[in-house]
Amino acid sequence: MLELGKAAYQADDIGEIPRLGGADEEGSVGGLVLHAPIVQPDPAPPAAARAALPYDAAMDPVASYPPRRPATSRFVSARGLNHHLLEWGSTALVSPARPTLVMLHGWMDVAASFQFVVDALADERHVIALDWRGFGATDTPAGDTYFFHEYLGDLETVLDALFGAGRGPLDLLGHSMGGNVAMLYSGVRPDKVRRLVNLEGFGMPRSRPEQAPKRLAFWLAGLKQPETLRPYDSLEAVAGRLQKTNPLLRADRARWLAGHWSRRVPGEGGQPDTWHLLADPNHKRSSPILANVDEWLEAYKRIAAPVLWVEGDRTDVSIWWGDRYTKAEFHERLNVVKDVERHVVAPAGHMLHHDRPEDVARLVESFLA
Repeated sequence: MLELGKAAYQADDIGEIPRLGGADEEGSVGGLVLHAPIVQPDPAPPAAARAALPYDAAMDPVASYPPRRPATSRFVSARGLNHHLLEWGSTALVSPARPTLVMLHGWMDVAASFQFVVDALADERHVIALDWRGFGATDTPAGDTYFFHEYLGDLETVLDALFGAGRGPLDLLGHSMGGNVAMLYSGVRPDKVRRLVNLEGFGMPRSRPEQAPKRLAFWLAGLKQPETLRPYDSLEAVAGRLQKTNPLLRADRARWLAGHWSRRVPGEGGQPDTWHLLADPNHKRSSPILANVDEWLEAYKRIAAPVLWVEGDRTDVSIWWGDRYTKAEFHERLNVVKDVERHVVAPAGHMLHHDRPEDVARLVESFLA
């Protein structure tokens, strides 16, 4: 939910962390402070223009968002973990031309992140969103490091548990890290995906073999230091943190998200209660494995499903990678995909599904029709 730099430690190119995803917290990795806005500065448009923006309507700053389509919570056992899912709509709505839509959230985010988009859909449909391992209410695995390909394994086995290994093609939507997973999965299992929506899953900068020893050394050193996530004094503090990082996030949505992104922990010995993020701190630890862009591109080439790419007009990828990887380079990579439709929503940053859920829903519905 928060994009603060993605723990993209750029010194000596160590920052090619393949978790690239949805949210972050205050702190640092390898000496890099992880607090940075996720959108470019507002160009201060005229008041009349701003008044026309739906999300700029006057809101009670302490009011919480009322979901139009409440989700049902359920769990599925796969790969030794209990995976938490949110489900909207009925399976009775499913048909070959309108299959289940599976939504995949980003790093340091949760399945509830998609509530605003689901609410903005004009027509009801069957939708499922996963909490990735170590996020939300899904189990935290044993171990101290997360490897990107584990997410593909979780996606495959969860879908097998839900729909069977012989299932027909589903519709797949991913944001940020979830978009990266969706792209790779669609190339590896092209017969299992009917339509693919990628919301700012940019992939990673190119790596070089000579970076590997330093990356491994960095990972080994990191194993000796425990990763932590800071607690918050109140739910309002969590919501304020979300808005501090994303100035486009509406107050009622921030407070609703805060309640799904954190949990209340009773204080001990007379100490006040605190709110802790629903995320395993070990997600902050970088992987010892470099991302191989050429391998990713081979998967992109095998994607059979039409692809919808959507990005925010104010997303600034230089926050994460400097000049090592640009939007222009990503779009060159996207050219290898056979069938791509590209859109920009505005005003929006990396959390475009929070900033402009109505616009994202309209594009998604039109594309999936």
